[in-house]
Amino acid sequence: MAKSNGPDLTHLQDCIDDTTAGFLDGDSGPADPTNYHELLGRLIPAREKFPPLYQTDFVDPFTHKLREMGDGKFNQVLVHDPQRVRGAGLMLDLSQAVLQRGDSYELNPTNAFQQLVDDLYDGFLSAEDRKGVAPPENATDAPLIKWGNPASGPYTWPIDACRSFNVAAAVVNLPPSHARRALLGWGALGHETAGHDVLHAYAGLEDQLAVAVRNALQKTFPGTSVLPDYWADRIDETASDVMGILNMGPAAAIGVIGYFRGLNAALGNGSKLSNEGPANDEHPADIVRGYLAAETVRQLSFKGATAWAKSLTEQTEADVTGITLVGHKVTKADAEKSAQIVAETIVTTPLPTLEGHTLGSIQDWRDADEAIVTSVIKKLPTMADVPTTGTPRIYASHVVAAAILAALETGNIPTLFTRMLNVLDVMHKANPSWGPLFVRHPGNMVRHFAYRRVTVHDLGQKTGLRAAAEIGDI
Repeated sequence: MAKSNGPDLTHLQDCIDDTTAGFLDGDSGPADPTNYHELLGRLIPAREKFPPLYQTDFVDPFTHKLREMGDGKFNQVLVHDPQRVRGAGLMLDLSQAVLQRGDSYELNPTNAFQQLVDDLYDGFLSAEDRKGVAPPENATDAPLIKWGNPASGPYTWPIDACRSFNVAAAVVNLPPSHARRALLGWGALGHETAGHDVLHAYAGLEDQLAVAVRNALQKTFPGTSVLPDYWADRIDETASDVMGILNMGPAAAIGVIGYFRGLNAALGNGSKLSNEGPANDEHPADIVRGYLAAETVRQLSFKGATAWAKSLTEQTEADVTGITLVGHKVTKADAEKSAQIVAETIVTTPLPTLEGHTLGSIQDWRDADEAIVTSVIKKLPTMADVPTTGTPRIYASHVVAAAILAALETGNIPTLFTRMLNVLDVMHKANPSWGPLFVRHPGNMVRHFAYRRVTVHDLGQKTGLRAAAEIGDI
């Protein structure tokens, strides 16, 4: 929620400290299932905790793939990836995505986490939001979630990796501590799900964005500048930042800055954004990601976008000590200008894969979203019900954004975190994808009217009817 002169970040440091505590927590979650026969035995009862959609599209094909591999090949995968960062890491994370729900591990946070991921993924891929753009070639079910690998932070295995085990959904991870704290980390999920997982659903989208970004930067930074290649070579991470903010608004943007400060503090490097961008890091340097967050918010259409962008830029500049990207010194002015070009290009470029549409035309943060978040902020600190049905519809991203912004303003993080989980849990229990029907994208379940929506109350002004029911297709 923004004040008239800008957003209220009074308790930003408290949120950063909450993030640092989350990274220092030490909880690694359930042990990985490295015994082949025990794993198969646990997958069978775990299957019953999933709806038909995920039984058919994830649990069954994954179980069949493991049986096809046999004990020998299963162990061979483990031996060839002792650090659990490639094939073994993927296989074990897919297993955990099934087993943790089967064991009801952290059930309330798990439901909340799953609901947010469903909402973020559906936000780009449902027919309602695509506005006539053809569905992506690699469209799948919304990702499943799991807890673990705290040193790796939030991450995702996109669908092109997961398909090697015949499943039809990606997997998103959060450190186990984030089930209890590290509120800003929940804002990072837009990067993983509305970013990476959507980018990998559209064949060619990543390459088209890289070309557009490189060409746009070369007009301003010709010749020997490292900036065009630097940003374009990191387009997966760069575009994911932008797409997460398109879906969750300024809360995701301030989350980028606060989360990295908290992580760096946990690593003993101080509560500051890193100014170094080494060549072997596929992520842009923290400091230019701060500028990118500010400039992406500037592209959003809600009235407070300019004030938010100014505040985010000020937060970023407070951490500038000397920017070095792939061994080259970059001025603060060039870093900020390049981020502005990158954000504008990613948000506004018509893309062939999207049939000439732009990412910003599919997702945006509007005044209507701000109004919903404001209404949720008023209810979260209390025990008042947050309406999860009706008009305007409240989405999981609104609830998380409200929790983050309220925490920044009040510092009441534990209460807000618990309330956020409870509201998302209620939403999850009403999620059609987790019911008895095969509903891949809940956003597709909307009626299309021949006339504007008319309620019985409207007609009652002339007929005497007073029921609250809605008249459908007239």
